[in-house]
Amino acid sequence: MSDPVVRAIGIETPHGPARVHLHDVDRPRGAVILGHGAGGGVGAPDLVTASKAAQEAGYSVGLVEQPYRVAGRRSPAPAHQLDTAWVAVVEQLRSGELAGLPLVTGGRSSGARVACRTAAATGAIGVLCLAFPLQPPRRTGPPSASRLPELESVEVPVLVIQGERDMFGMPPEGRSRTVVRVTGDHGLKADRAAIAAAARSWLEALVSR
Repeated sequence: MSDPVVRAIGIETPHGPARVHLHDVDRPRGAVILGHGAGGGVGAPDLVTASKAAQEAGYSVGLVEQPYRVAGRRSPAPAHQLDTAWVAVVEQLRSGELAGLPLVTGGRSSGARVACRTAAATGAIGVLCLAFPLQPPRRTGPPSASRLPELESVEVPVLVIQGERDMFGMPPEGRSRTVVRVTGDHGLKADRAAIAAAARSWLEALVSR
């Protein structure tokens, strides 16, 4: 496979412009669109690793910067704004640069939650979750609500790659949900080879169905 061509594309959303870093591959078998975490960007180690693995599996990849990041803010927008902007980005890519390709959505932490909540709306054939933040660590008072219903709501295959020491906990396996435990914590920086292998294997099997 030749080195992918990378293009930066601005996309208007109801909450301001988003930016997509699009990695095109020759004769793509599908496309993967990934979002970043709440306080980070598309350069997070696990996102970069998963992106390269997807390209090796024959997928073109779009790494999406949400409008609040493009505007230079670190504090994330409310969930409904993230979801609306995400759907707008995916819809434009599906009708343009990635038209006709089977689409996998996903992301890291907060980005994984967005992809789960919008899986049906975006027509995804699968969802790839890196470091899904299952339950915020308890500090004081009653425990926070689990985000498991967001995973359970997804009706297409899901892959969760989770650090064994993730402070947000370990999601359970599900009917069409595969959970791969790797060395490390929520940052998913310790074993990038394991992340790449899990993502590549799952994506290769998914597109061959």
